[in-house]
Amino acid sequence: MTENRRYYYLKLKEYFFNSETMMILESMQDGLLYSNLLLKMYLMSLKSGGILLLGDHFPHTPQTIATCTRHQIGTVERGLKIFLQLGLIEILTDGAYYMTDIQLLIGQSSTEGERKKRERSRLQRQKLLPSGGLDICPPNSRVDKCPPILEKEKDIEIDKDRELDKGRPAPAVLGRYQNVFLSDREQTELQADFPTVWQEYIERLSEYMASTGKQYRSHAATIRRWIADDHRKAAPPARDRDYSVKDGETI
Repeated sequence: MTENRRYYYLKLKEYFFNSETMMILESMQDGLLYSNLLLKMYLMSLKSGGILLLGDHFPHTPQTIATCTRHQIGTVERGLKIFLQLGLIEILTDGAYYMTDIQLLIGQSSTEGERKKRERSRLQRQKLLPSGGLDICPPNSRVDKCPPILEKEKDIEIDKDRELDKGRPAPAVLGRYQNVFLSDREQTELQADFPTVWQEYIERLSEYMASTGKQYRSHAATIRRWIADDHRKAAPPARDRDYSVKDGETI
């Protein structure tokens, strides 16, 4: 438990805002907005080891980042481009954003450089990082140089990754465009609650997201809301009838 808890807090060194990267970032137009956005993205990524995920599986998009950080979508889109140029984020092969320096800001380890390199090695083993050269340690005299990773420690990290994978089953990938994600439980409940239409709505959601580029926090909840909305629209309107008898009329 102690090992997992370290991923839920952020440690900033006293010279964090005086680093070359942060000074360049904050000197830009709207630089303070980008600085605030970057810190919020770091915090959002803590529980996922530096990867920005919705829940445990779905990559954040610029729109969802804007919603969660309460920044304008334009600010987020410009900020992401700048962060990529400065090497503060990377885009993984599944489209998720990865905060490249996150391992320097969280956890407990013998050296900072070792922690960052070990995490990147884990991502490369899972084929999440694009193919390319190995990471270069930050050119900062206060940061430890990257030492070689001991084989024993690599084996420990591999074992931890396997344990996490065992306890976190991958969701089913559904729909014509393979973009609807449902856990086993969500799929079973939809089948039980809407036996005749659940597959139809999966296809509708898949087509809608593919054509519009929209993303949803929960695909199961979206399907349920769509079904409920359609049922309300299909219900006959209630009519208020006046059954009172006026003078001179008979029933």
